[in-house]
Amino acid sequence: MKKYSVLVAGGGSTFTPGIVLMLLDNLDKFPIKELKFYDNDAARQETIGKACAVLIKERAPEVVFSYTTDPREAFSGVDFVMAHIRVGKYPMRELDEKIPLKYGVVGQETCGPGGIAYGMRSIGGVLELVDYMEKYSPNAWMLNYSNPAAIVAEATRSMRPNSKILNICDMPVGIEVRMAEILGLESRKEMTVKYYGLNHFGWYSDIRDQAGNDLMPKLKEHVAKYGYVVHKDIDSQHVEPSWNDTFAKAKDVFALDTNTLPNTYLKYYLFPDYVVEHSDKEYTRANEVMDGREKHVFGECRKIAEKGSSAGASLHIDEHASYIVDLARAIAYNTKERMLLIVPNQGSVSNFDPTAMVEIPCLVGNTGPEPMQIGKIPQFQLGLMNQQVAVEKLVVEAWMEKSYTKLWQAITLSKTVPSASVAKAILDDLIAANKDYWPELN
Repeated sequence: MKKYSVLVAGGGSTFTPGIVLMLLDNLDKFPIKELKFYDNDAARQETIGKACAVLIKERAPEVVFSYTTDPREAFSGVDFVMAHIRVGKYPMRELDEKIPLKYGVVGQETCGPGGIAYGMRSIGGVLELVDYMEKYSPNAWMLNYSNPAAIVAEATRSMRPNSKILNICDMPVGIEVRMAEILGLESRKEMTVKYYGLNHFGWYSDIRDQAGNDLMPKLKEHVAKYGYVVHKDIDSQHVEPSWNDTFAKAKDVFALDTNTLPNTYLKYYLFPDYVVEHSDKEYTRANEVMDGREKHVFGECRKIAEKGSSAGASLHIDEHASYIVDLARAIAYNTKERMLLIVPNQGSVSNFDPTAMVEIPCLVGNTGPEPMQIGKIPQFQLGLMNQQVAVEKLVVEAWMEKSYTKLWQAITLSKTVPSASVAKAILDDLIAANKDYWPELN
């Protein structure tokens, strides 16, 4: 069995240890000969890298491990690049959330003006990674889950149309894990789902078990009462209050169209007033993460590095990490596994823009994804998706053309923003905050 060389781009991320643990857990299914990290922040990466060196030495000493800030060293001789970068890190995320909230607008990492700001920072970073990969390992595949995935996917479609990059998101995985629990199934893989939409903006139209039985009625009954909240949430240490609210609010999103089951992120577009009312303008999700996950992961990594042992450490495998291993396996072994990916529509949703990047089920093999046919979608979803895809395309055009007007149009068109004057005020604040990261707009 061939052993693969894998690069994690974003080696200093709090999600990196979870990916390493997942890869180590799956060496029988996806053998690795070499694992490398790449990051442009040497100090952050070193903290994570030293701990991961201990984990690898304990569990798979035969795997060659290194981390570097040198693109040539990182990207040479790899089969897969697993990319999850955050340009500007959490301090910029905090501004993405707090600037819109100042104007009574949703402040969220990937939705509305905050997502647009993050997108403007991410485009250049992801394109740079694609270019390094094509230069140093032209046959490699990039599995990208850098956010905001919709804008990043549109940017790579427009500017790197032939690149071997697959854009993915773990949110549907998280929702499907909950669905499986609601149904009393062992695993979300016991379900076959039909889903369509844009990233963080989609709907399940059909869910069946392996025998073909329709699971939607039971799921709808639960979601109508509780949203995606499951019983373990009530006393769980792992579900933060902000996430619990998101899972619960799915009940109200579902009420708008009881023929489908929604992605949780639709709450930001359909109930922005509710979201703003329930937001703390002084302490947003970015603060929760910096005070919670960030401190925890870096603290655990320092302990592991100091002790030279992971005994007693509480790092755990992330749900999205398992998804990325499945995707790598599908490409490596031509498994034709059915997975949700963000791909050019090209007629899959027959009554929607063929150039839009849609999130739909695909069969994945060694030549990449084969998107499945969805057919026509209802007017309600079509109207929402037309508006949102226009926002995403305008953001990418604004980045390419350095256009102030197009970015103003994008923010104005977002369903989370009430008017062009509010959009302009937010945009001007975001430009000042992002002067080190965005192209200069004119």
